[in-house]
This record gives sequence, structure tokens and C-alpha cells, in this order.
Amino acid sequence: MSARTEGKAVKRTTVKLVLLAVSMFAFCLFVLPPMYTLFCEITGINGKTSSKPYTAVPAGVDTTRTVKVKFIATKNSAMPWEFFPMNYSIDVHPGQAMTTHFVAQNPTAKYMVGQAVPSMAPKNAIDYFHKTECFCFNQQTLAPGKSAELGLRFIVDQDLPKAVKSITLSYTLFDVTASSAEIIEAEKNAVQEASSNEQPTVGQYLANL
Repeated sequence: MSARTEGKAVKRTTVKLVLLAVSMFAFCLFVLPPMYTLFCEITGINGKTSSKPYTAVPAGVDTTRTVKVKFIATKNSAMPWEFFPMNYSIDVHPGQAMTTHFVAQNPTAKYMVGQAVPSMAPKNAIDYFHKTECFCFNQQTLAPGKSAELGLRFIVDQDLPKAVKSITLSYTLFDVTASSAEIIEAEKNAVQEASSNEQPTVGQYLANL
């Protein structure tokens, strides 16, 4: 094989490897999280919980029983945010409406959008854990260096099997910035509008005289 022919072969191989790497990156970034979510919703594997809010109905509170609810926050390897629960566990009575928060912080110099995907253990508790409000229902946008408290409001059903003494709710945070250009643009516009509508402080007013 001539040097020229060998060079062309090496070039073709390099191009193929680059295209393969780009394809794998795109698959992990855009395809894998939605596939994971859909797969878990269909099969119930990994304790995937509902992504829709639960409509609370009037019910009494079973004060004779206590269930410990534990919270775990993890991140996809591509997500640079800080992410953790404000409470790592809460003792609740079945039927009692409870509220807790997670904290997310964007340490980067760019606007970013995150999406939290929940899972739960044990599996037989999924149908009895109702989220009336959850940050996981929507994507979260954070400006550079900003942080936010992400709310979760839930009810543990009174019909939870008696054998279940504790429930672990875990959230995995994914970076979906690359597919959220419109969301980021809307957030930037909202921040700029809010800044322009701010009333000047006394010090700023005097400095402009």
C-alpha cells in the first residue's frame, strides 16, 4: 500500500471515529434521558414515579402511624450544578400534607436548564406516594451563579401497606440546556425586564444627580 493510499485510509478512519463520537454524545444528551423516562413509566423499573401532579382529596390523618420519607439528590455526570435536599428525611403521618425543598445552584458562567427525574423505593410504595406539587414537573432554569429552592409537596396515602415503614425518594438531575434555547432566551428577557423595572435606591438616585 502506497503512502498516499495509507494516508487516505487513516483519514477515513479518523472521520468515522469522530462521527461515531459525536453520535454517541448526541444519543446520551438528547435520546437517553427521554428513553429512560419512558421505559421506567411503562415498566415501573427503578421505581419511576408519576410526572403529573396529584389532585388531593379530603382525607383524615392517621396519627397512629409514622412513615420515614428519605430524600436523595444525584446528578448525571454531565451536570455541573450543586444539588441537594434541605431535609434528608422527614417523619410523616399517612394522609398528612408535607412540604420540603431541594436546592440547586448553577456555578457556571452561563444560563443552564435542568430536568429532575424521580425514582422511588420500595416499589410497592409508588402508588401510595402522591406529589401535589413538584419541581420535577417542569424544567428548571438558572442564571450564572444563581441558586434556587425547589419545592416538593406530597401526601403519603393512608392505604400504604403496613409493612412499609420508610420510603426513599431519589431525584437525578440532567442537563438539558442544549435542547432548551427558547427557555433560556425567555429567562434572559424576563431578567432584563425585571432589572429595567427596578426602582433606584436613594444612593443610586443621589449618584445620578
